[in-house]
Amino acid sequence: MILEVVILDVIPSREKEFESAFVEASSIIASMAGYASHQLQHCLEKQNRYLLLVQWETVEAHTVGFRGSNEYQEWKKRLHHFYDPFPAVEHYEMIFENPK
Repeated sequence: MILEVVILDVIPSREKEFESAFVEASSIIASMAGYASHQLQHCLEKQNRYLLLVQWETVEAHTVGFRGSNEYQEWKKRLHHFYDPFPAVEHYEMIFENPK
């Protein structure tokens, strides 16, 4: 499993509009092959910052499958105009997990 990590800085005063658009766009990413789960978290210290975490089966499911799809074009259309600056995307793999 691969974790996509993205820090999203939203144009100030557009946070609620972004959150609504994100909820509506969530079904797009959730429909993709190789998708496992995603969550959006809101930063407590910086009002316009969010953390997007997406679990993919492989890096290619995200970078080739999703980004190369028509669905990604719709995702872009709905969400990318909220970001300033445009976010960097990183991928992580699990090295250690401490189960309860």
